[in-house]
Amino acid sequence: MKFKDHADYMAQRNALLNEAETLLQDGNTEQYDAKVAEINALDAAYEEFAQKQADLAAMRGAVKAPISTNEVNRVVDSIMEQDNDLEYRKAFMNYVLKGTPIKMSNSPETTTTGDVGAVIPTTIVNKIVEKIEKTGNILNLVTRTYYKGGVVVPTSSAKPTAEWVAERGTTDTQKKALGSVTFAYNKLKVQVAVSLEVDNVTLEIFEQTLIRQVSEAMARALDAAIINGRGTTTYHEPLGILAETPASGQAIEVNESTALAYSDLIAMEAALPEGYDDAIYVMNKKTFVSQVLGMVDTTKQPIARVDSGIDGKPAYTLFGRHVEFTSQLPAYTAGTVSADTVIAFLFRMEDYMLNTNMQPTISKYTDQDTDDEVTKCIMLADGKVVDKNSLVTLTVKNG
Repeated sequence: MKFKDHADYMAQRNALLNEAETLLQDGNTEQYDAKVAEINALDAAYEEFAQKQADLAAMRGAVKAPISTNEVNRVVDSIMEQDNDLEYRKAFMNYVLKGTPIKMSNSPETTTTGDVGAVIPTTIVNKIVEKIEKTGNILNLVTRTYYKGGVVVPTSSAKPTAEWVAERGTTDTQKKALGSVTFAYNKLKVQVAVSLEVDNVTLEIFEQTLIRQVSEAMARALDAAIINGRGTTTYHEPLGILAETPASGQAIEVNESTALAYSDLIAMEAALPEGYDDAIYVMNKKTFVSQVLGMVDTTKQPIARVDSGIDGKPAYTLFGRHVEFTSQLPAYTAGTVSADTVIAFLFRMEDYMLNTNMQPTISKYTDQDTDDEVTKCIMLADGKVVDKNSLVTLTVKNG
């Protein structure tokens, strides 16, 4: 396999991915598997090509070419295979605080590069992931996957049906229709303000500060993308739930001049197909409290409840369904919208798939305008709805 440059490699790879997707949709699984093997061989060949390019540039004393994601993973693996986690964590701290290149005692070479920066140690990454999942209330409701970017992941778009037949009767063989979703490499970048430029900072304080700042920033960004993300093509971010067009009859609309009514919520319930009983309501807390909490049905019974959960915290339900609050949807007051606005939706959250590369890296650079030393953290993420049939939106119409 030959490559002129990275763009040539990506062109070949995308062409193969398109062929694989077509084969999968046609149900030709045997040729699909062969095409996937061809893609893997292409990746391996390019990784070797990129490594030799980087080695050649290093021997010439030049700056290394941009390193592929495969190369980042190779650096991660080479570091984590060593039995000196504490040494690397301390070296990582010095790199972030002082810009000191990371060198391991059992290797004469620097394990980081100007392009990749420093790989965040596994010990810290695990804590960051745990913190993100505790902080991001929307993030921890969706399906999390860790596929390599660019991989075509099959999803079932239809289900076969059963038929009653006479004794020894036969039915037509049904071809199971398959869809697919392809995850891209969307870069989520966090500017990390670790203001600990002192000589005697402890490893524990540094890691606590880094974990808090990185995880909170990433959790907010991922929560926002899951709901309102605009997609990869133009905006280089995941495609959010509300970017999907609801199925016919599942987009409920209300007039902006009126408060929410019992009939509006009943319309949402009626629009939800059978089989999606585990769908939940998502809305701003102020909308729930001011518009829904005091609402009663035709027999004057409250339709929303606030109970004490097993952890002692309030648990909110509407028609028996869990209600999840998010600031990513606006708080609604009658007559306040300036454009058509979704203020609430029903959705089975596990039908949103978020694919993340949980091997974030840290790198440093100097802002030439301000002369500030900036530390940034980068991770890769993409997401899409894989089954939109549970999505029911409530939109306030402007005008």
